[in-house]
Amino acid sequence: MPEGHVIHRLTGRLLAEFGSYPLKVLSPQGRFADSAQLLDGQSLTGSASWGKHIFLKFGDVPDELALWLHVHLGLYGKWRFYPLDAFGDPPPVRGEIRLRLVGKDQVADLSGPTRCAVVTFAEVHQVLRRLGPDPLVNQPADRERFITLVKSRKRAIGELIMDQSVVAGPGNIYRAECLFRVGISPFRKGANVAQRRIGLLWDDLRAGLLDGLATGLISTMLPQDLLPEDPADIEAQRFYVYHRTGRPCVRCGTEIAEQLMQNRRLFWCPNCQR
Repeated sequence: MPEGHVIHRLTGRLLAEFGSYPLKVLSPQGRFADSAQLLDGQSLTGSASWGKHIFLKFGDVPDELALWLHVHLGLYGKWRFYPLDAFGDPPPVRGEIRLRLVGKDQVADLSGPTRCAVVTFAEVHQVLRRLGPDPLVNQPADRERFITLVKSRKRAIGELIMDQSVVAGPGNIYRAECLFRVGISPFRKGANVAQRRIGLLWDDLRAGLLDGLATGLISTMLPQDLLPEDPADIEAQRFYVYHRTGRPCVRCGTEIAEQLMQNRRLFWCPNCQR
């Protein structure tokens, strides 16, 4: 599943490249046909993302009167972009395409999403109320809200970071890497982590996601921790612990450990993380 910075980049790209003019909206697969008809011929006039959710506004009207396209990619969803050909025609449909946006010079195809629906502004807010704070949005009270949400739960903090009702956006890579960078064991219960450390975790999640947003890549290694390249441990140029099971920790030399947590692979350093 894409990490939150990927969703924010996609949202920005869709508005930048398809915004402010009428679009042709199609459902080649047929499963979105009725909703596509509602959007066809309308202009994309706004966009927003929160965590793993994309919201696209259609119509030059106030938000509460507009139609909104809500997309959640889930594990298998993907947006693909193709140029129009020399005659201004879109390329042939490839695979099972739920939604196709045809713009002035390119096409955006959506396949395999968990959620693809036309919703009202009120329904957008219903979704947002179920989600935790998004480090990339970082509204004024979000850091304190995150601290409160984590401290109020007796579940392992490694589980809480993957709970979108606690924090929206981080996925498995940022879970592993940011917990390592602030030195918190993924097995420590949220209620047992000091408020100061939870605040530092929020700051590091935000820093990691902001870097991914700027570069389009995930590379969490700080310059001072980079080691000489090792063909047998190529992940050590990008990550501290993620996918480095059995390799030495770049800071202390302890073997990086791995186990499943809620059916997702969890990586950590047993010595550095307490």
